Amino acid sequence: MLPVMCINALVGRPNTMAAQQKIVGVKGMNDLLPDQSGLWEWVEARVSEVFRQYGYRAIRTPILEPTALFVRGIGEVTDIVEKEMYTFTDALNGEQLTLRPENTAAVVRSVIEHNLLYDGPKRLWYVGPMFRHERPQRGRYRQFHQFGIEALGMPGPDIDGEQLVMIHRLWQSLRIDGDQAPRLELNSLGMLAERQAHRKALIEHFQSHASILDADAQRRLLTNPLRILDSKNPAMQPVIQSAPLLKDFLGDASRAHLDAVVETLERHGIAYTMNPRLVRGLDYYNLTVFEWVTDRLGAQGTICGGGRYDSLIEQMGGAPAPACGFAIGVERLIALLQEVAAPELPAALDVYVVHWGEASERAAMQVAEQCRSAGLRVQMHCGEASLKSQMKKADQSGAQCAVLMGEDERTQGVVTVKPLRAEGGLIQQDRVSMADAAAVICGLLKRRENKDG
Repeated sequence: MLPVMCINALVGRPNTMAAQQKIVGVKGMNDLLPDQSGLWEWVEARVSEVFRQYGYRAIRTPILEPTALFVRGIGEVTDIVEKEMYTFTDALNGEQLTLRPENTAAVVRSVIEHNLLYDGPKRLWYVGPMFRHERPQRGRYRQFHQFGIEALGMPGPDIDGEQLVMIHRLWQSLRIDGDQAPRLELNSLGMLAERQAHRKALIEHFQSHASILDADAQRRLLTNPLRILDSKNPAMQPVIQSAPLLKDFLGDASRAHLDAVVETLERHGIAYTMNPRLVRGLDYYNLTVFEWVTDRLGAQGTICGGGRYDSLIEQMGGAPAPACGFAIGVERLIALLQEVAAPELPAALDVYVVHWGEASERAAMQVAEQCRSAGLRVQMHCGEASLKSQMKKADQSGAQCAVLMGEDERTQGVVTVKPLRAEGGLIQQDRVSMADAAAVICGLLKRRENKDG
């Protein structure tokens, strides 16, 4: 027997209970509303332009990937894989799938699958949503967005340094300057043999203080002791602070790589702090790792993080190739902008078309299309309303000027162009021919732009 709700739907009867129940979005997965989208678009345009200035090309990967991709790429004994992934079984074929919690592994999968490195190194960038199942709070959401950079096939410290210079340029492009800008923290995770020696020393150190370790640290002691250094447990901080430092295990090649990155930063006047406890939350990193952090967003202060991952491509089944990259949290970046340097955004509309009379509506649409062909952003009033009501909506729309088309204007082949914003002194309305309307409005807006500039 079909459920009552299904039967009601089949026979066309509404289900009162279903009709009254309001469905809301998933907690921690937020709508981006029209009043918010302008700032996001402004940020996206500036970030993508900086990426292109450095020769990076866009790549887009699916938000769903095989679960094994992230288990292998991120590391089985990480918070992301153990606790935070949205994973399910595909009912059609039993395949284990996961909403991507980050995008480096997915980009590497795509590079290998499509043999993108066959003709040499690649510079790729992306933007899109990621998903992690965790407790939502400011700056930490279940669906969040990232800009990302991946430079593949380049082994030297020059590309590490260039990426840090690029991020510094990005802050400037977003007008986050001086003390308002995130600060750079830098470290080296060395090479595999060095990390193994450090790992052994870490295990011995933490085993000698086993009574102080919490349950999470005990669980990770033999599987991923480096992650214990990330613990925020106050009781464990003295033990963590006295733990062996990876920098003391670095060989000459690793030190030289780090020194070259530092030299690039100093040559470009970019301030940095060496943080020997910085390890990042993903297992694939080696050599250079970094974070750009701020104190203005509370606990979620990491705006950007990344580093080098020279073994990941081979680990994922591809031919050995070095790589490095980073990701920027868009929500956190937006929050920082709103905190310190929110830009004055341009109006969403240039022109609002007002009309009255059936014949005038057709003529008004013709003028609206001419204006759009000239590159103007135009909204035409829909439906019938008084001139006063339409002018009120025109003002509320934020448009720079209104185009008025009534029966008198239509019969004379003209429109009335009325500036709606007094800023810049452009308050004089005028009648112009329908054919010239677009050019006149473009000129009016250009004069205002020059005056404001």
